[in-house]
Amino acid sequence: MQEVAPINTSIGTPQNTRVANALSADDSSVRLQAALTVGSNPDPGFLEPLVERCAVEPDFFVRDMLSWALTRLSPEITLPRIRRELDAERTQARSQALHTLSKIGDKCAWAWITRDMLRDADDEVARTAWRVAVVLVPEDEKEHLADILVTQLGRGDRDMRLSLSRALVDLGDVTEPALERAAANPDPAVATHARATELLRQNPETGFDAAIDEARRVVTLGPERAAAAEAAKAAEEVTDC
Repeated sequence: MQEVAPINTSIGTPQNTRVANALSADDSSVRLQAALTVGSNPDPGFLEPLVERCAVEPDFFVRDMLSWALTRLSPEITLPRIRRELDAERTQARSQALHTLSKIGDKCAWAWITRDMLRDADDEVARTAWRVAVVLVPEDEKEHLADILVTQLGRGDRDMRLSLSRALVDLGDVTEPALERAAANPDPAVATHARATELLRQNPETGFDAAIDEARRVVTLGPERAAAAEAAKAAEEVTDC
């Protein structure tokens, strides 16, 4: 059974009340249309219904539309309410609040992104925190952020690791020292992920899986043996020509 958020219907006209109630309809297409309607006609009275629905909405596309509708409201009223959601017990409330902050893009929210969020035990909260942190981080905080993010290298499944690599690549050249240190980590999963991320940083056109395969080869052989093997292969190709 679908969980339904309690809707604050004290938002003026009967039409607005119907729209607010439609945000929790059984049909996801009705919920999507309701969120679109709210965003197309911004009204501060919808702030609470939108935030409440974000915490429980099961459909990805509807959640994204809810966040878009929130971006249409004034940041002066939206940001304080979203900040409260960052401390919510429900993991989806936290992750969707972070996602909405990335869409709003107000740099003042950087101070709200804590180390605990970047290391949250819930994968979706953590990966969303990585994305919003990269969007909001001031230039002089990028190196510090990179140092925190590399502590998460080797975490999770392929998609989780890809998300972290993208965040680190998006931070730019400041990540190089942190990745270099992580590449020497005795844990092969961490070292492989660090080397793969550095390959992606140097050449963003490299596919993630190809970067992982190359990094795994280097970690397995060791940098010197891997370089020697690569040189021998190149010499063999020249001889064949």
